[in-house]
Amino acid sequence: MSHALTLRVYYEDTDLAGIVYYANYLRFIERARTEWLRDLGIDQSTLKAESGHVFAVRRIEADYLRPARFDDLLQIDSHLHAMTAARVIMDQTVRRGDQTLFTARVTIVCLDAAGRPARLPAAFSQAIGTV
Repeated sequence: MSHALTLRVYYEDTDLAGIVYYANYLRFIERARTEWLRDLGIDQSTLKAESGHVFAVRRIEADYLRPARFDDLLQIDSHLHAMTAARVIMDQTVRRGDQTLFTARVTIVCLDAAGRPARLPAAFSQAIGTV
């Protein structure tokens, strides 16, 4: 299962050198994962209000390959790599045209209202089609 999000680099995303500040790539891929869930019909606010479940990044492995700059149009591709009963592993890529700028493998876990690990909600698994 894959998803693509297009976004533009704004001045506020860049550092003194005029390139995207490294931590902002994490913001970009987070935004892409949120939009992926939204497109699957999963409203994270409703999920939290109704069951107390939230998602948290447990691990991230990232490679910064080329810089993005002010006004670049970027595409963030998100691909489901693997899923277990309690975690999702996503591969995400930030590209400018045909150039890959950044790649990451992100492990996301589900937490209950008390902050303890929990199984992924059935709605999540159903939305992905792996029930």
